[in-house]
Amino acid sequence: MRIMAIDYGDARTGVAVSDISSTLVGDTFVINGRKENLVVQRIIDEAKERSVQCIIVGYPKNMDGSIGHRAEKCENFAGLLRTQIAESLPQHIDVVLWDERMTTKSAQRILTDVGKFGKKRKETIDAVAASLILESYLGSLK
Repeated sequence: MRIMAIDYGDARTGVAVSDISSTLVGDTFVINGRKENLVVQRIIDEAKERSVQCIIVGYPKNMDGSIGHRAEKCENFAGLLRTQIAESLPQHIDVVLWDERMTTKSAQRILTDVGKFGKKRKETIDAVAASLILESYLGSLK
């Protein structure tokens, strides 16, 4: 079973997809776009093409566990994704919110450690964050 993780952002959305055995991150990429409906459609197209059975949406709670503005945006995005999947695909795909506190900070640290700065960093940080969300989720399955 392939699992897809999403790091939803205002301008860029990071995506990571597991291998078929759901043990490793197999592919990562970024969807550029500010229009929520277009991002959702692109995710659905990618999920269909890759035979994804579960989509994990990063849920950036505050450090104290409360729900802030960014987490609410991700909740709404996950709801829209669920609705569009139900309306456009014959098969069911689970959409799960996953606590991703500190994921972007960890992604920034990783990119700093490998010497990525400036434009290169901006182009990859969301994909790295999505891969960390996916790794966290896959680890919870074991």
